[in-house]
Amino acid sequence: MSVAETMREDWNRRAKEDAHYYVAFGRHEQDEAEFLATGADVLRGLRGEMKRGLPGKNPRARRALEIGCGPGRLMKPLSQDFGEIHGVDVSDEMIAIARRRLQAIPHAHPHVGSGADLRQFADESFDFIYSYAVFQHIPDPAVVMSYLRDAARVLKPGGLMRFQANNLDAERTSAATWHGCSISAEDVRAYAAEHGLSLLALEAIRTQYMWVTLRKPAGEGRPSTAAIRIRRITNSESSEPVAPNRGRYAALSLWVEHLPADADLLRLTLAVGGERARLTYLSPPEMDGLVQLNAVLPAGLSTGLQPLQLRIDGELKAESSFRIIPAPPAVPRLVEAVDGMDYLSGQRIISGCVKLFVEELLEPESLVATIDGEPAYEYSILCTDPLPPRHEINFRIAAEAGVGSKILRLEAGRRLIGLVPIEIAPAEISEVK
Repeated sequence: MSVAETMREDWNRRAKEDAHYYVAFGRHEQDEAEFLATGADVLRGLRGEMKRGLPGKNPRARRALEIGCGPGRLMKPLSQDFGEIHGVDVSDEMIAIARRRLQAIPHAHPHVGSGADLRQFADESFDFIYSYAVFQHIPDPAVVMSYLRDAARVLKPGGLMRFQANNLDAERTSAATWHGCSISAEDVRAYAAEHGLSLLALEAIRTQYMWVTLRKPAGEGRPSTAAIRIRRITNSESSEPVAPNRGRYAALSLWVEHLPADADLLRLTLAVGGERARLTYLSPPEMDGLVQLNAVLPAGLSTGLQPLQLRIDGELKAESSFRIIPAPPAVPRLVEAVDGMDYLSGQRIISGCVKLFVEELLEPESLVATIDGEPAYEYSILCTDPLPPRHEINFRIAAEAGVGSKILRLEAGRRLIGLVPIEIAPAEISEVK
């Protein structure tokens, strides 16, 4: 079978089994309110990027398109923001659910797609195109790039595109329609350049949830003759005028005056201490006209006052300096402990396995979990973000741990990472034996 046929078959099966679970991966048999609530953070991010501005002055005249709309979880609330909203999905079973969910919204239109392109839509027909938790499940990166090429075609001049893709190491690419493929940041940059799109955000690289924002230029504006100036620089995570030389806070934000409207992350470069920083985000102009430019510091910077140089197309436009301080020692921290399969169950363990999110544990393989003294087993470890760093650690609970209220003890070497009260549901222990 072709990739599209395999995806259609697999996602039809998942839709029949439990569409809400496979889309939101929070809990089996979620009700309507709970299912829609799982999209709140994604909606907040999409609407935040829409504040950059969309073509036209009348929101009711604008059109949006979702690639991989599934059962309409995001289309339903976003229908409030557009006069017309369309969604495509390879699964006709998912689309059938979406049509039922959206039947009271006459301007919301879910479609069964080809699984590889947007051939049913005309050129330059959408003001906003978005996609979430779709490309990360497609096994072939060529299919992802096919979707993106067509998205550039159907996007209006001045329109915005916001999508998420897996950017974990390429060796994690899988032929399965669940694990899918990895798309590199270099591929995104090359795609934007090839199609003449302005790259405005390239965030969370080397994670499963890389986010990208692009705009299709709508014509040349009047060039600015004013001198570009860096008005202030702070740590990206705070207002402090310093940043550590490694770790999660090794990032800075520049507020730049008179930056040309057509400047983007492809044309801009920033050197800190003579080394190139990785640009991640370029904001629209603030009320005072300043533009925020975020960057991750290059590795290996010396501490002390370091020079900054901002260039456009290789030409030096502004200079400043910024103080780099030594990074504090890594302190392992448990972020969250939840059921390994039904996240919304929290610390009530109903699947027989536990999922941890741990930060700044430099040797995650050293972690040992016990439940009332009984050791866990079948550990799996995945680095989900290299910067803090953050790891996802999964393990199974031994049947000997029993049922009821327990204490999950987490240790790494001689360090206690956490004591977590959990409840083991009785029905699932038999499956672990």
